[in-house]
Amino acid sequence: MGYVPDHPDALLTRERVAAALTDAGYPVATKTLATKATRGGGPPYRVFGSRALYRWGDALAWAENVAGPTRCSTSEGHRPAA
Repeated sequence: MGYVPDHPDALLTRERVAAALTDAGYPVATKTLATKATRGGGPPYRVFGSRALYRWGDALAWAENVAGPTRCSTSEGHRPAA
């Protein structure tokens, strides 16, 4: 789609959020967001009629949090096996 909102308060449908996050470098599928809305762990959203609406700033913050901190090597942030 090629659309990354400029304003953090922009409200986007689930499909637009998936496309915008992908364009911003955080590839996520619409179905993944739908699953997370059901099971938890996804970005916060509101319901308008039958549609989920996501605030762009919340969705982007969620993706940045999921991605974790930046690293300079693969050994940083290594978690030992359980």
